[in-house]
Amino acid sequence: MKTFHNPHHTLHQGREEMFRGRMVPCHEVPARLDFVLAELQRRPLGALATPSVSETELLASIARVHSARYLDFLASAWDEWVAMDPANAQRDALPSVWPLGNPHGFRADVLPANFAARLGLFSFDSGSPLTAGTWAAARGGAACALAAARELLAGQRSAFALSRPPGHHAGTDFFGGYCFLNNAAIATQALRDGGLGRVAVLDVDYHHGNGTQTIFYERADVLTLSIHGDPTTEYPFFLGHADERGAGAGEGFNLNLPLPRGTHFATWRATLDRALDAVDAFKANALVVPMGLDTFEGDPISGFTLKSDDYFAVGEALASTGLPTLFTFEGGYAVDAVGTNAVNLLEGFQRSAS
Repeated sequence: MKTFHNPHHTLHQGREEMFRGRMVPCHEVPARLDFVLAELQRRPLGALATPSVSETELLASIARVHSARYLDFLASAWDEWVAMDPANAQRDALPSVWPLGNPHGFRADVLPANFAARLGLFSFDSGSPLTAGTWAAARGGAACALAAARELLAGQRSAFALSRPPGHHAGTDFFGGYCFLNNAAIATQALRDGGLGRVAVLDVDYHHGNGTQTIFYERADVLTLSIHGDPTTEYPFFLGHADERGAGAGEGFNLNLPLPRGTHFATWRATLDRALDAVDAFKANALVVPMGLDTFEGDPISGFTLKSDDYFAVGEALASTGLPTLFTFEGGYAVDAVGTNAVNLLEGFQRSAS
């Protein structure tokens, strides 16, 4: 399994986030990736590489998933933030106002001239600081996703896009949940554009992959599945319910499997079997796994109780599909354990796939 890692990820390093009503140091930190990379060097699963993707190809792939006005905003946001006040260079940008949709009637179609308004227009929470290096780091992650997709299109059984910031909360035109570009969706679209007819996206992060769901919600060529904490009590709260099944052409092609806080591995594993049965019924040509490790019992912002050894079994189960499989690095905030847990999952997959 080749791993593509993002050499630009440290450029995104938020100072503080709004978490449960107060400002706290960011949970999403560069050490998360560093621990995974160190564990892959200690327990190699295959080649480690940085992606080699042209700027033209990269931007075209990102634009297949995200809207033009959103990408224009991300590309210029930091410069605008600093131009407003040179002192802003020493603090990150966090949104403070949002346009509520129906039935409240706030307008989102008109692009405001005011920077604070646009920052809110393109975000859904105040926990995702935009920093000097956010755009470069996010683009580097998208390059990892595109390179990993090309591995599968070239006939490889698996590939891993190791990047941060993560991606699965980012939608067509919004960021949040520490995510700015949706790496799993970019990889999925690249697989479709490369000729694979049907792609399944199975999100195993503790938090619902709301961005991925919204991107593919009206499509029948991509099956989106998510096993996550019940949104009545868990972030991102406003999507991820079991009755969200897709819309239009995509009706029946979205499956949410919410579980209560405190769920143990036996129940979680049985739920994974339900998801894998749906993947099999869909007759997918490839599987994309937004690989969150915040299901771990020691995670500071989550609530499942998986142990490090359980991730071997998760990887083995994912390998049982027999499908070409692409992993993207998502959540996991018990930083000291995230490398072990990530490589355990990937090792379990590789051991069963060989």
